[in-house]
Amino acid sequence: MKVDLDKVKSINETAITIRGSRRRITVPAEVVENLKLKDGEKLRWIVFKNNSIYIQKVNSPTK
Repeated sequence: MKVDLDKVKSINETAITIRGSRRRITVPAEVVENLKLKDGEKLRWIVFKNNSIYIQKVNSPTK
């Protein structure tokens, strides 16, 4: 996948923790701040056949 770095806001790496059936990934602080994520909000993970991943914030319906 080609990425136009002029359109990139940040690049971060994080590790996964696996304990039995539990899986945890820490979302980098910069991502939380940029997306204005709050506790309980959801992220959508899309995995492509070439093993690249696209993650986006799921917008909750307005009340």
